[in-house]
Amino acid sequence: MSRSDRKWFDEEAGPLVRPYAVTRGRTRTNVYGLDLITLVCTIPSSADDSGLEPECVRILRLCRHPMSVAEVSARMNLPLAVVKVLLGDLIEQKRLIFRSAAPSSEIPQKQVLQAVLDGIRKL
Repeated sequence: MSRSDRKWFDEEAGPLVRPYAVTRGRTRTNVYGLDLITLVCTIPSSADDSGLEPECVRILRLCRHPMSVAEVSARMNLPLAVVKVLLGDLIEQKRLIFRSAAPSSEIPQKQVLQAVLDGIRKL
C-alpha cells in the first residue's frame, strides 16, 4: 500500500461506523419517555460486561453518577437518537435507572411559556 492510498483516512474524518450500525438499524427512541434532561445512572451489579457493545460499556462507566441524557450524548459524541436507543437497551437489561427531572404535571403550560417569551421580547 503506497502512502497516497492511506490518505483517505484522517483523525478529523470522525467515526467510521455509521450511527445506524451502532443501534443495528433500530430507531425506537422514546419507549421510556427519555428527554434531554432525564437523569440516568448505572445500577451497581456483578453482571459481566463482556457481552455488551463497546458503546454500552462506555455509557455504563459514564453514568456511575447521575447524568442527563443530553450530557451522555455529548460525552459519547453520538447523536441523541442513537444514545436514547442504547440507553433504552440498558434500562431493559436492568443496568441503568432513570428519572425525569420534572413530573409532567409540573411542566409549565404552553400559555405560561408564551407569556414569559412575550415579556422577554418586550424588554
